[in-house]
Amino acid sequence: MKPLILGIGNILLSDEGVGVRAVQALEKRAEISPHFSDRYDIVDGGTCGMELLDTLANRDYVVVIDAVLAGKKPGEIVVLKDEQVPVFFSRKISPHQLGLCDVLSALKLTDEYPKNLCLIGVQPDSLEPNIGLTETVEHAMPAVFVRLNRILTEYGLPTLDH
Repeated sequence: MKPLILGIGNILLSDEGVGVRAVQALEKRAEISPHFSDRYDIVDGGTCGMELLDTLANRDYVVVIDAVLAGKKPGEIVVLKDEQVPVFFSRKISPHQLGLCDVLSALKLTDEYPKNLCLIGVQPDSLEPNIGLTETVEHAMPAVFVRLNRILTEYGLPTLDH
């Protein structure tokens, strides 16, 4: 099964949609370099919860991109791995984040938990109703892809450009 890059978030709440916007950018990039989509499953998880169960089950590698309230400066990136991810999401308020926590718990119970799980979180500048990212988070997007490449390299997987 291919490694999964999953973007989650609500695009109607400004920076809350950063994960979805990131995978949309990856999908456009995959059109230009098809080998990337041959190697990875790129999924827009939106605000799905338990619907992602089959998508996440039995993966060797899962990288989630999402907005996180981590007490950082707007646009700052937080990277969490493996057991840090469900612990972090268990403290969240956002409905889709609770859904992801539930999915991860269910996968643990069924012994289908991803072998390697990583969250690339971006501190939002605004969660107000608005379509589109704030300028601050938009400017952080290149750094999200740098972090993604770094994580793929750590996992021994091909990067975005190879």
